[in-house]
Amino acid sequence: MDLKIGGKTAMVTGGTRGIGRAIVESFLAEGADVAFCARSAQAVVDAEMEFASQGRAIGTAFDVSDSVALSDWVLATAEEFGGIDMVVSSVSALAIPDTEANWYQSFNVDLMGTVNLSKAVIPYLKESDVASLIAISSVSGREADFASGPYGTMKTAIIGYMAGLAPQLAGSGVRINTVSPGNTYHEGGVWPGIEADDPELFDYALGLNPSGRMGTPEETAASVVFLSSPRSSRTSGANLLIDGALTRGIQF
Repeated sequence: MDLKIGGKTAMVTGGTRGIGRAIVESFLAEGADVAFCARSAQAVVDAEMEFASQGRAIGTAFDVSDSVALSDWVLATAEEFGGIDMVVSSVSALAIPDTEANWYQSFNVDLMGTVNLSKAVIPYLKESDVASLIAISSVSGREADFASGPYGTMKTAIIGYMAGLAPQLAGSGVRINTVSPGNTYHEGGVWPGIEADDPELFDYALGLNPSGRMGTPEETAASVVFLSSPRSSRTSGANLLIDGALTRGIQF
């Protein structure tokens, strides 16, 4: 299926590893140009080199909790690519333990990173004929689980913030959605560390998955890119669960 995003411009935060990286690669596979960011300058350089054979991808190193640097990145991207069409706020501090420092870090990175990115890109999205903004939340933002402290609370707030934006911007042609992945296993992610350090918790979490396994970044990325595309032109204000039937609640 042609997603009709060839030559369009996508922006992805947290694009050097995990779900964010898979989203960058999925956009590139569909012929889109991609601007991505991450905190580590070396990770950005390495990823940029690895993406080079897949398409046009330009990386920038900064911390999304720096609102000035974030706005500068958006402006530079619009100037470099001639506009912005699809945006995915994927970065997370992954600050799960319930400490005061993690509350502040989760607020500044997960929530305010999404809010400030949204405010910066919306004026450009209003000029696009694709115009999609997606935030990556989590099943931990939808129901109580072991990560219901700073991480889960900010993921809940992201869902609420994006739901509020959707009707405000629908008349401008900008679609706003949230994607909530379930347990996702990948190198450098949370679950390999838990598997090594807390095998009891890992086995418990794995057992909650009816499919018998955790998800992959590529599985989430495929849905994110489809949702970003004009093939999903009627979808706005949704929170798309990608969790292999992990959660049980009925969404009304």
